[in-house]
Amino acid sequence: MSNDAIPAPMTHPAASDRAGRIETRGIDVVPAAERHGRPSSLFWVWASANVNYLYFAFGGILILLGLSVWEALAITVIGNLWWIAVGWLAISGPASGTPSVTIMRAMFGIRGNRIFGGGLGVAIGLFYEIINIAVATFASLALLDLLGVALPVGTEWAVLGVVAVASFIFGVYGHATIMKLAPYFSAALAVAFVVLAVFVLQAADFAYTPVELPVGEHWAMALLGYAIVSSGPLSWGTGADYARYLPKTASKPGIIWWTALGGFIPAVLIGSLGVIAGTAIDMTDPQLTIGEIVPAWFTPVFLGIVILGSISNNVLVAYSTGLYAQGLGFKVHRATTVVVTGALATAAAAWLVFLSPGFLETMEYALELSVTVLGPLVAIYAVDIIVRRNQYDGIALNDERPGSPFWYSGGFFWPGVIAQLLGTVVAVLMANTTLYTGPIATALGGADLSALLAPVIGGGVYALLWTTTTPFKHPLLRPGAARDIQYSDARASAPIEMETLA
Repeated sequence: MSNDAIPAPMTHPAASDRAGRIETRGIDVVPAAERHGRPSSLFWVWASANVNYLYFAFGGILILLGLSVWEALAITVIGNLWWIAVGWLAISGPASGTPSVTIMRAMFGIRGNRIFGGGLGVAIGLFYEIINIAVATFASLALLDLLGVALPVGTEWAVLGVVAVASFIFGVYGHATIMKLAPYFSAALAVAFVVLAVFVLQAADFAYTPVELPVGEHWAMALLGYAIVSSGPLSWGTGADYARYLPKTASKPGIIWWTALGGFIPAVLIGSLGVIAGTAIDMTDPQLTIGEIVPAWFTPVFLGIVILGSISNNVLVAYSTGLYAQGLGFKVHRATTVVVTGALATAAAAWLVFLSPGFLETMEYALELSVTVLGPLVAIYAVDIIVRRNQYDGIALNDERPGSPFWYSGGFFWPGVIAQLLGTVVAVLMANTTLYTGPIATALGGADLSALLAPVIGGGVYALLWTTTTPFKHPLLRPGAARDIQYSDARASAPIEMETLA
């Protein structure tokens, strides 16, 4: 029988994790007494973040790249299969009782993780926060204009400020508040998208045929489309953040599939809707052209979808970005890091919205190149769960002292660092984007294999180095060995000198 059916050990969450109260936990360990909930609750939190306009735009981009409807639909499904990996990463949360950025200390070391875990996580999180604020601001301004609300000169900045506050306030309150509101966000957005689907299907041109491209260019566009679609799930290497409050005995298959389905189902359905809409309207800017296929009364509803979907997505992004910022080594409260990173994202979004002439181009460039970093990172994390058999000691992971179990060599675990750098460098050399074409892609006639091979290279190199270098080349330090290291209390036993086991 699935553990999802077993009652949680707590009837009510502890005071540290209650809806409407600011969460007190950050990157530290959630004690067993504070664990609560069921894996099925993960579906709603991921669905609330992914019933999102961005996927509608992704579907339209595939048509703009010159792909046929069936090719675009296939890429939408295949690219979103990465949600299974997000579900796989989530099982490390209950195992350790910590968020993803803390667990990544196992694969990069205490200091290395400040660069490749916390540093990259903050950068990626800020990027998506900026996108969401900008998209919601554009939609809010369009909605106000449609409703005949004339804004005094300069007050557009206030609209952006309101969007930003709405985006980050729930991230400040934290886990329990997010979990409580997620079903309501999901339901409201889902109903609106169902109505949109009716109008899109009525206007669709099912005889649509794109302009025929040369074979080499056709494959290059297909691979570019795959990179853009897969950048969605690959940006969520934070599955443990929302699963860490579950009891350690929670069903692993339940965690994997409820997480994966919460992202996969809305991403595929909404992305497919964007593909179909692309046969009827110009999807370069759907907020402007959607009025061609929906009745006048629904245009404000569509803009509302864009606004609410962007804000609900930003709730999860802001929460995880705050945790990543704690992983940089600053001893500050999680709520504070959410506010600080949110302020940075708001300032950058204001520049993009009001001062930069090329927001859409900037967004597309960043999405195309983000896979070169995200692919290896997610693969390394996934492989680490396999080779360690998902055995993570949260207390040991939070011990940042030199000589602690995850200090490794000078604070770096070189297998993880090397695998991430090598995977990223090779991926950049393989990339073919509208901004940059790598030499390998040029040699292959424009074919961009970065999204396909970067995870294989990163994960494969990490698995190889993990089993052939210090400390885990030593059989007694491998998971499942007779002498498993138990680190249930950071001060209960002396740290192991890894150098003696080289």
